[in-house]
Amino acid sequence: MSAIIGISGTLRSMEFPQNIFEPRATVNDTYVKAIAKAGGAPLILPVTATAYAEEIVSRIDGLVLTGGDDISPFLYGEEPLAQLSSTLPERDLYEMALLKATLAQNKPVLAICRGVQLMNVAFGGTLYQDISYAPNIERQHLQRTDPVFPIHSITTQPESELHAIFGEKAMVNSLHHQVIRDVADGFQATAWASDGVIEGMEREGDLFVVGVQWHPEIMVKQDDEMCPLFETFVQKVAKNNK
Repeated sequence: MSAIIGISGTLRSMEFPQNIFEPRATVNDTYVKAIAKAGGAPLILPVTATAYAEEIVSRIDGLVLTGGDDISPFLYGEEPLAQLSSTLPERDLYEMALLKATLAQNKPVLAICRGVQLMNVAFGGTLYQDISYAPNIERQHLQRTDPVFPIHSITTQPESELHAIFGEKAMVNSLHHQVIRDVADGFQATAWASDGVIEGMEREGDLFVVGVQWHPEIMVKQDDEMCPLFETFVQKVAKNNK
């Protein structure tokens, strides 16, 4: 039986017939396809009340936290700065509840782009609200090239999960404008761009809890080099079920 992988969704206002706009629960299909290709059974998790988080997590075997809106800076003790983009506070709170329930139930997590930033903030870490506020940025982190193609390299930490998957170096795409600043207690940075931007983060301990700043699910369409990340995650989830 395939492991059930919960994929966190978001809310998007989309046009209904006759110029009526309604919020819809949605997730990019690239996540669904990447998990299915790796052998997991994808299950989209809509944004809802935090009170349901524990029950929802009890029905899944692993969690993917997806990309999207900026994280509210109020969650890490700051007020919005000029370059902050749109936020979705109800999603922030719900996904934090999902994440904490997943870890409390000892289930693996893969966090992607916004997901790794949320994971960091959920446990006391901070962000740069925009990459322009971070020092010494040299690489293109919000790429103009089709994101199925990589735009810069990363270097991984020896003996980390990301090093085991990708080796010392890998080429990744980049579609973010917020950046991890202070890493949360109990976690460690495990991958970096050449300009020092944190590209990977892992929780200490044996449970697979890994976050990446790039979008591997988009690259999977073009590049098999990203498949091992999803395959390893699904395998870890399956092993954790035994």
